[in-house]
Amino acid sequence: MIPAALEYTRASTLAEALEAIGAGGGTQAKLICGGQSLVPLLRFRLAQPQRLVDIARLAELRGITVADDVVRIGAATTYRELLDSEPLRDAVPLLAEVTENIGDIQVRNLGTIGGAIAHADPSADMTAAMLALDARFHLQSARAQRTVAARDFFRGPFETAMEPDELLVAIELRPLSDFTGAAYVTFEQAASGYALVGAAAVVTVSPARGVTSASLAFTGLADTPFLAVVSSLIGSAGDAPSVARAATEAVRGVQANADIHADAAYRLQLAQVGARRALTTAIARAVAAT
Repeated sequence: MIPAALEYTRASTLAEALEAIGAGGGTQAKLICGGQSLVPLLRFRLAQPQRLVDIARLAELRGITVADDVVRIGAATTYRELLDSEPLRDAVPLLAEVTENIGDIQVRNLGTIGGAIAHADPSADMTAAMLALDARFHLQSARAQRTVAARDFFRGPFETAMEPDELLVAIELRPLSDFTGAAYVTFEQAASGYALVGAAAVVTVSPARGVTSASLAFTGLADTPFLAVVSSLIGSAGDAPSVARAATEAVRGVQANADIHADAAYRLQLAQVGARRALTTAIARAVAAT
């Protein structure tokens, strides 16, 4: 199909982009950067904005800065740039592990981390990593700036806490601390590459006290990515029985998705397996760092 007629604005500055998307309260415009998710929606007329605002050339929205206490990633940074950044790989290796599972070479060359987060596909890989890493998202409009934690950002399928006139400017997260390991496990739908279920885990282990902190996030399992409860793992030795209990706890009471690719019971089974594998690998990596 052919996209519906629309106006096109290529922003040359961030201020110009914010003005363009803010016109009409932000409800008439869509942002495009990599376009890997939006262009198919436009072609099938599932999205019919009156105005398309192109932010792909805004250098101020790109780049990776790694410091001792914070990692900042511009929202227009591509997956390829994430994979090519050795400082980022050293500080937050989970991001590279997740990014390697996203799409194909063309998608990774053009797709952007901010686009994936703002699109909020319930089966997107990067959303689970953002939750497990406790990321923070910097949002900006022509009116104001604000920061939203990842755990408060994803509201539903393709729905976020962003206002219609806001733009995701940057992502901030902390480098992994000492004695901390992380891992991502995904079961992909073969044709699309999207996750039937994906599990991202971050675990800190103390030689004297066992597991001191743990976070586990799922994507693909429910209508929105979410942080699971794994409190039973805290204080344990991180052994196989403890991990199995935590994996069972993580999916208890979850209303799993069901579609043509997998029913709810199958997704729940995949989620338990993925949780066990991700937690086990994260613990092993944490122990290796002690």
